[in-house]
Amino acid sequence: MAVREILLLGNPDLHQTCTPVERHELDAVPSLIDDLRDTLLDFRRRHRAGRAIAAPQIGVFKRVVYMETDAPVVYINPALVPLGSEQIVLWDDCMSFPDLLVRVRRHRQCRITYRDERWNEVEEVLRDDMSELLQHECDHLDGILAVSRAIDERSFALRSQIPSSRIGIQASSTIT
Repeated sequence: MAVREILLLGNPDLHQTCTPVERHELDAVPSLIDDLRDTLLDFRRRHRAGRAIAAPQIGVFKRVVYMETDAPVVYINPALVPLGSEQIVLWDDCMSFPDLLVRVRRHRQCRITYRDERWNEVEEVLRDDMSELLQHECDHLDGILAVSRAIDERSFALRSQIPSSRIGIQASSTIT
């Protein structure tokens, strides 16, 4: 439907906690999904990056995430539970700060429970890159940005300064 403006780092609205989508609001979700899809695809075209986007990134403070990797998936009211203590370390990126990378730790595995577009409850176990991606997006729904999860004060870099071969996931020790 429309490419929406992405809220950028520094905008206080990115720190708002989103409210759940209620079943009676389901009729409004398709237009939100269209806007999320169009905004993600536009960002991907311009930046050659972007796998998912959360509703608050376009100023809609509802618990909705749109992901498009192999196929589009919509997560309504997602809830994550970490599985085990093993973590991964990675340079995280975000459409709300497209030139900045942040080194973070994320759980290697988690369980996600959510509603789909037909209000069916779905549960999946996520691993590695899908686990870290959905943790990032669910953080947005809670008003948490990757910059708040930085490992330390040296965990920030401009995208142009990190070779792409160093951006992948690395294993980490247990939670510290």
